[in-house]
Amino acid sequence: MKIKDILSQGKPTLSFEVFPPKTEDKYESVEQAAAEIAKLNPAFMSVTYGAGGGTSKYTVDIASALHHEYHVTALAHLTCVSSTKEKVREVLHDLKEAGIENVLALRGDIPQDGLISKEYSYASELIREIKEAGDFCIGAACYPEGHVESASKTIDMDYLKQKVEAGCDFVTTQMFFDNNILYNYLYRIREKGITVPVVAGIMPVTNVRQIIRSCQLSGTYLPSRFKAIVDRFGDNPAAMKQAGIAYATEQIIDLIANGVNAIHVYSMNKPDVALKIKENLSEIL
Repeated sequence: MKIKDILSQGKPTLSFEVFPPKTEDKYESVEQAAAEIAKLNPAFMSVTYGAGGGTSKYTVDIASALHHEYHVTALAHLTCVSSTKEKVREVLHDLKEAGIENVLALRGDIPQDGLISKEYSYASELIREIKEAGDFCIGAACYPEGHVESASKTIDMDYLKQKVEAGCDFVTTQMFFDNNILYNYLYRIREKGITVPVVAGIMPVTNVRQIIRSCQLSGTYLPSRFKAIVDRFGDNPAAMKQAGIAYATEQIIDLIANGVNAIHVYSMNKPDVALKIKENLSEIL
């Protein structure tokens, strides 16, 4: 099923992200985690794509397993910052062969070695290529706080509009921890004429060091209430996991109460976290 059709139904949806392994010896454990999350019957599941396409085969394989074995709508990520057009066409062919209808088109992070493609500069170029390649439902990323590399939020919004004009059907936000940032962002993009569905990306924090580092790189704002939780429970992994799940749950409830129906949880391949959030929202969903 195409994600744009799922989102058009006007009811709350909960979906999860998983990421493929970097090496083959880890594949089985990742596939098992994805299978456990699939049992929660999410609206869809996304599968990330390693820098330079290093995990492209695993991305396709896991997305295919979700689709064929677990009967969950799969969304395959595809990045272009380090890819050639030939590689992109190859992956799109593999996705089409696997029956995957949904692709999240991303520029991707600049690799640490600095090696980037000379064939792509922007996600909008990749979106056009996917549009021409077949009948895919195309998603893109958006940044409520502005992309860390953008000179301003206005310029960042111009790039978003280019993605929509290139043919993306919906957008998914980078993680955020203050819902007011998203509400303000939604108002501004609607004023700019961007009307595609927006899926809210939520990160339950269970690893403090990882999230602090990630926020430093992405420029994500951490509200004082969240910082207090980290300060109080950060050295107690079990307590931090419980508090992180509770914080994410409260965010989701507030979003749904305010009309943001599409929720995408960055599960970090943790079925227990995904399960707890699903249980916390059982009656709301």
